[in-house]
Amino acid sequence: MKKQKATNVTWHEHKVTKEERETLLKQKGVVLWFTGLSGSGKSTIANEVANQLHLRGRLAYVLDGDNIRHGLNKDLAFSPEDRNENIRRISEVANLFADAGLIAITAFISPYRSYRNFCRELVGKGRFIEIYTKASLETCEKRDTKGLYKKAKAGIIKDFTGINAPYEEPENPELIIDTDKETIEESTEKVLKKLEELGYING
Repeated sequence: MKKQKATNVTWHEHKVTKEERETLLKQKGVVLWFTGLSGSGKSTIANEVANQLHLRGRLAYVLDGDNIRHGLNKDLAFSPEDRNENIRRISEVANLFADAGLIAITAFISPYRSYRNFCRELVGKGRFIEIYTKASLETCEKRDTKGLYKKAKAGIIKDFTGINAPYEEPENPELIIDTDKETIEESTEKVLKKLEELGYING
């Protein structure tokens, strides 16, 4: 990850603490990091989790991989170096959201364990929940309405995860949701229950 380039910069402490923001919001700031192949259901479930949290009066925000590449990361492609920077930037944003007391929900392929671990270490112990959205490559290809897998196999798209670029499965995620077998509702409920179990929201 990148080193600090700017000099003569000083960190300024907030007058309002993280704990005071969380008390106001009646929730704890946390990062839910959805990871998995393209088409595994990350964005779909992330958005449904955010919707259900909203209905419960909880403040959450989804940072979606495609959406972020339309703005903050529009200058990045999909080389290993650009993927690295993509995750570094979104990790910093997610960390700020969690510090503000929000439930930050990210939906990124984030294929490398080292990148995901960077965010885990940045956010800190107890404020990072890695959610492996598990689905077979065959299932992901069937769900591919954009035709990305077909283009990758034809050589039109380079560095496409699962075809011509690797995906490193999480070794010890806090939660695994198997979208080959579970409905959207079942997967969403598992995430909400995990948040309750860990004390980020109350029932």
